[in-house]
Amino acid sequence: MHVRTYLPSRPRPDRATRHAPKHRARNLLLAVCVMGAVIPFPAPSAQAHAPAAEPEQAYAPVEVVHTEQVQAGPYHLTVGFSTWPLRAMQSLDFTFAPDGGLIGKSGTLSMTGPGMERGKRRAGPLSRHPRKRSVWGLDVQSLPTAGRWSFTFAINGPQGQGTGTLDNVTVLEQPGPPLALSWALCTLPVLGLIASLAVAWRRHRPSRHLAALGV
Repeated sequence: MHVRTYLPSRPRPDRATRHAPKHRARNLLLAVCVMGAVIPFPAPSAQAHAPAAEPEQAYAPVEVVHTEQVQAGPYHLTVGFSTWPLRAMQSLDFTFAPDGGLIGKSGTLSMTGPGMERGKRRAGPLSRHPRKRSVWGLDVQSLPTAGRWSFTFAINGPQGQGTGTLDNVTVLEQPGPPLALSWALCTLPVLGLIASLAVAWRRHRPSRHLAALGV
């Protein structure tokens, strides 16, 4: 004899309940589309279309704190320094500005100072300063030794050739401790580490342990 058991059927949800998640998703998508249409996109900034800055505007400007005057034949030259007084091994900018600008002019610069061989000079052509294109100059240069330095200019231009020298530019000793002392102080920790490793190796060298074991 078989006994059949009938379970009560679950009530089916009405259509509105069955489709509620779909309606929510559809309403959410519609709200997002409406917000996208109402909220305006930001206009491109003026900086995005601005032309690239010139090299002398893209970097820190050259600040001249001291000037000297040189007469190179028919040409008058103003020599500028971004640091004064000068010190050995100290980076600074030099500017060389001839009266009337650089158009039609060219030249060379020779520098002499202590520690250089007799008759030997640091020479090179005069070129525009990379951060101040209206004048000649040297960008972030330093003089290696203290003492008296000379700058000799040979300029060619519409009025012919002229030569002039800025003599007896005093360069003081470099700031801080001497370079040899600085190197010595920097090497002390390294030497101490090497000595510690040597002592530790002598105390715990493998040959001693092997001899104690009779190997």
